[in-house]
Amino acid sequence: MNTANIKKYAPKARARFIDTMTRQAARVGISPDGNGGAVIAPLELKGDVLVMTAQDGQTHTVPAHLKSAREALAAWVQRDGFTQAIEQAAYSWFNRLCAIRYMEIHGYLDHGRRVLSGAGGEAGQFQILEECLEVDLPALDKSLDTARVRELKLDGTQDETLYRELLLAQCHALHEAMPFLFEPLDDASELLLPNNLTKTDSLIRELVEAIPEADWQDVEVIGWLYQFYISEKKDQVIGKVVKSEDIPAATQLFTPNWIVQYLVQNSVGRQWLQTYPGSPLKGQMPYYIEPAEQEPEVQAQLDAITPASIDPETIKVLDPACGSGHILVEAYNVLKAIYEERGYRTRDIPKLILENNLFGLDIDDRAAQLAGFALLMKAREDDRRILTRLVDNKVRLNVLAMQSSQHLDANTLWRDLNLTGDWHQGQSQSLFESEQQDLSSNDATYRLIADLIERFQDAKTFGSLIEVPNEWEAKLKALLGELSELTNSGDMMQKAAAQRLVPIVQQAWVLAQRYDVVVANPPYMGGKFYDKALKSFVVRNYKESKGDLYAAFIEKNLKLAKNDKYIGMITIPNWMFLSTYEGVRKFIVDSCYIDTFVHNGRGVWGSDFGSCSFVFRKSDLNNPESVRPAPGSTSNPLTCMAI
Repeated sequence: MNTANIKKYAPKARARFIDTMTRQAARVGISPDGNGGAVIAPLELKGDVLVMTAQDGQTHTVPAHLKSAREALAAWVQRDGFTQAIEQAAYSWFNRLCAIRYMEIHGYLDHGRRVLSGAGGEAGQFQILEECLEVDLPALDKSLDTARVRELKLDGTQDETLYRELLLAQCHALHEAMPFLFEPLDDASELLLPNNLTKTDSLIRELVEAIPEADWQDVEVIGWLYQFYISEKKDQVIGKVVKSEDIPAATQLFTPNWIVQYLVQNSVGRQWLQTYPGSPLKGQMPYYIEPAEQEPEVQAQLDAITPASIDPETIKVLDPACGSGHILVEAYNVLKAIYEERGYRTRDIPKLILENNLFGLDIDDRAAQLAGFALLMKAREDDRRILTRLVDNKVRLNVLAMQSSQHLDANTLWRDLNLTGDWHQGQSQSLFESEQQDLSSNDATYRLIADLIERFQDAKTFGSLIEVPNEWEAKLKALLGELSELTNSGDMMQKAAAQRLVPIVQQAWVLAQRYDVVVANPPYMGGKFYDKALKSFVVRNYKESKGDLYAAFIEKNLKLAKNDKYIGMITIPNWMFLSTYEGVRKFIVDSCYIDTFVHNGRGVWGSDFGSCSFVFRKSDLNNPESVRPAPGSTSNPLTCMAI
């Protein structure tokens, strides 16, 4: 893959998407106020149009049926600020168009036509527009009016209008399978889709022309697009105290493929080969490091903690800062090989991996969107019906963007969920709410919900560092089952309340579990750049590793791993020698031994501070420092380190 094309295109695309969305907002009377907020022009309904007079005195009109979408956009910019809302809209449309581009090149769109290019990949041509009368339009999107599409097509002058409707229909269709990436579009997001999509200077044409089809062959392209898309934002926020909403841009760095392979092959792959040393998996892992021969007494200890057999469906892998999903995709590859070795049918494997094996969390919505998409594209290679299974709720994806609970109220949710059946409509509300609060305070499920709402107030800042007790796993899973049932069959109040609460319970369930493998390229941010809330949280909960977020993640990942299982990470190397991280080193020595370790030079990874990659095995072995290093690696660095 030639990343030079992506590096050149993506930063410019971010600026262009933001500028285009800003101008589109101005057409509906919403503009920036110069301080991050918005100026919203009043609406006046005249016949079948809405009339708005913008701040600059210009008058704009839009069809009256867009009133609700315009009101939604106004509410969005008022809630989040104009700058933040427009940036969110820009990356959402960037992600969607990149996803459609990947899918059309690989032939994954059900109707078989290209949406962003011509049949042969030509920029400025649109196969779906040319062949729209041959497409099963109701199957694409039931809201499409076949007669209207025919009328627009035969008119000959309405290609721009028709293409916009077809593109939105494609997004609506993909929403059914991937709601995390293609949100419902009959709202503000749809309103910000720019005009002139078929023109020579359109956002779509730039995307098609900038990146050759050869660079779209591997799903890794999604991660590189994201890395370079946020690169200018990273430059803007790095080196200063970082606001919560800027933490993703300040802390993320895409992991090169060879490092990802090393981490996954020597953790997920190693676990399998410890139990099945004759497995052909070894021949498929170029970065796997053979264990050294050990003294008999040490080997006996290792044998004692190695299971006699492993069910592939029980191997749980977590990336707690998954970014755009590069590590999860490589874990999918290794797990697929394991399933195939055990004789599973190829088409059955994707569902099993997505539901049972792979878990990912990130504070960044856009990164989690792309991680989920990348995993689904890997699954689509092996199961052509995987997207249909998602639509039918027959597959669950465990890749989540952490969500804040600040907008939730425990008493209101408890009343609306009515899990105990003691809410009776028609009673005096004030009297009943007093009784309800007294009753609910004694209910274990209510207390759990209230605790989660309190715990995840700052989820967008603290992310996976938030602690959820392992003993909560079973009750969180049970609560998820109840909420899922209410989402499908509850009354109107129950459905709405369950939908609001599910993301919080789901992320808590992921954090409550313990994993066979925890692999991560963690966020990097020194303590002097923490804002007040983050500093208070890290000092309180990660006292020994408070010097940098990556160090806190070393500690957290060791806690998330099961005993005798694996932790793979790439970090900057200063934890090995600075006195600041003395407590981190002691924690590592007390918790595990180093299975493999690579001390990279400067520039290998893109960090000027150098880096190190390692796989730890969390273990209670009595004498872990006696374990010999693997061939080619140094002696256990922690045993000779001043601690």
